[in-house]
Amino acid sequence: SGLHPQKTIVPLDFRDLSFQALDRAIEIAGDDGAVQAIHVLAELSTMEPGNLYGTLTTESRVESVIEHMRKRLSDPKYANLGIHATIGDPGREISDYAERVGADLIVLPSHGYGFFKHMMLGSVAERVVRLAHCPVLVLRS
Repeated sequence: SGLHPQKTIVPLDFRDLSFQALDRAIEIAGDDGAVQAIHVLAELSTMEPGNLYGTLTTESRVESVIEHMRKRLSDPKYANLGIHATIGDPGREISDYAERVGADLIVLPSHGYGFFKHMMLGSVAERVVRLAHCPVLVLRS
């Protein structure tokens, strides 16, 4: 199913590499495949000012990032792109979303952090590869 994907998921973190991965996914999907972009927001601690004063809600954060994604992806080549945002652990949320929508390919960039930074931060790409129910294409920069 990964050679001619019908539904492809691309995580976006607003870095150039993730938009390059999105363009590659659209190219791979061709005219017959659907591509969906997902952005995963970090959970806010209870001591964040927005949480303390009740000015931020989960819904407002998700709506805001979806609006930002729509503006950033206003080019006609993204006209058929599905857009989704959620909050949580990026690796798990991306994998769970792909399974929920029945994706048959996930395309994401590898940011190429060095060994020590990888050990400190973990790798979203590595986590997605481990958790995903479908093939994962990791694009090297």
